Amino acid sequence: MNDQQYAGFWIRVIASIIDTILLAIVLLAIVFPLYSAGLITDNPEDLGTVGIFLNYVIPPILVIVFWHYKSATPGKLITHISIVDAETGSKPSFGQFMIRYVAYYISAIPLLLGFIWVGFDKKKQGWHDKIAKTVVTKTSLN
Repeated sequence: MNDQQYAGFWIRVIASIIDTILLAIVLLAIVFPLYSAGLITDNPEDLGTVGIFLNYVIPPILVIVFWHYKSATPGKLITHISIVDAETGSKPSFGQFMIRYVAYYISAIPLLLGFIWVGFDKKKQGWHDKIAKTVVTKTSLN
């Protein structure tokens, strides 16, 4: 891990913004056909199972699949950063990725402090990184 540079707070914010925009595009591509087919109405309470699927099933699946295959989300790929095991510097296990995703909630719940922590930590780890034993590093451009 000595030759790796940790990815700081702002580059990770940019990657997260990119991911949010791309996820919104994917979800809109799913929602529009459902809306026009009458499966979704103007009343948010009518979303039911579709709403649960769109909000709580698709996002984690997409994120974890990208992490598993690329060690990064599209935003991280675009900004040339990736997730690695904190001890070995190699690709984290699937279990680490699952723990990391669940730990996002721990980072988010107290006023996003677990994410803000990245800006102050010597290894630039958020709480979710510490819990999953991962770090986010800059990748080479080749």
